[in-house]
Amino acid sequence: MTERSAEAWSAVVLSGGRGSRLGGVDKSDLVVRGRTLLKHALDAVSGAAQVIVVGAPKNEPDVQWTRETPPGGGPLAGLAAGVALVEHPRVVVLAVDQPGVTASTVTRLLTTNANAVLVDATGRTQWLTGVWRTEELRAALPQDPRNAPMRAVLAELVETRLPATEAESRDVDTPQDLADQT
Repeated sequence: MTERSAEAWSAVVLSGGRGSRLGGVDKSDLVVRGRTLLKHALDAVSGAAQVIVVGAPKNEPDVQWTRETPPGGGPLAGLAAGVALVEHPRVVVLAVDQPGVTASTVTRLLTTNANAVLVDATGRTQWLTGVWRTEELRAALPQDPRNAPMRAVLAELVETRLPATEAESRDVDTPQDLADQT
């Protein structure tokens, strides 16, 4: 790793979605390959000096919990709530529903020393899998982030787009997505 990427960093895991296409279940509790989606996400960011999860609190050690205002205000509102607590110059942002994202993925993002996101094989940007300079991200967030589109805020900050593996770009939004992950 480069000297800069070895610096302490924070992680924000977004776990507060409604899971409406899954019948309203809490996605963080879904089990994929023997572990909850939350455990997959926490393992991916295990190298963080600070871990913040935006969502309903669970019994997880060494995690700070927060909620977006209002709850259900969308991923950008969740991001704003999490970033408000970040204490380090760089922050990894990860959605809870991407069990294919691993610590290796996070290391790849961090070693870019840039604001970086994953891009899937079709060229679709994975806005909820990236690393950001904290102060730049804070400055870009709107005063009222409720239901605002993530890409409208983050697109101007992205310096590097990294190709995602197939597993890294697959999320769990529907019952079929869940079945495909097991």
